[in-house]
Amino acid sequence: MTVTRQAGTRRPARRRTLLLGLVALGTLFPPPTPAPGPTIKDETFVTARTSGILHIEAGECFTDPAYSGEAAEVVVLYTPCHERAANQSYGFVHAPDGEWDPAALSAFAWRSCRRGFDSHWSGESASGLNFYPILPTRETWAGGDRDVMCVVYSPDGPMDGSALPAAS
Repeated sequence: MTVTRQAGTRRPARRRTLLLGLVALGTLFPPPTPAPGPTIKDETFVTARTSGILHIEAGECFTDPAYSGEAAEVVVLYTPCHERAANQSYGFVHAPDGEWDPAALSAFAWRSCRRGFDSHWSGESASGLNFYPILPTRETWAGGDRDVMCVVYSPDGPMDGSALPAAS
């Protein structure tokens, strides 16, 4: 007697086995979890080439960079400050023309953004805040970009609203 099997009868079992194997494998290698504690951001955290950053104006808030499947790249998004944004631009400084010199540009950016930070926040108002500069890249510098964005953030997570002091 010959036993015939209908085509495709073993496939669901194979798929289930494969799926269970992938699920089990996923538990061995879980996705990375952000390190607990404060986040420290530096001049490499966001650059002029990060999608979306060139649309942010002084005083506006935005997200931390994250991969967008829709855009198929890492982006930052404008976020109203009252919606607990991660970052807020507090100004721009224009770097002097010259040859591309990343060390000199970084020193200029940190010094300039520090002056702006200190003029906006001092004493108790600076508590819980930090800043970082967003620099032109070699490519954007070659295209004439000399603007450095200065950004305030809370190392402890999203801010409760605009960090900028109210105008008096």
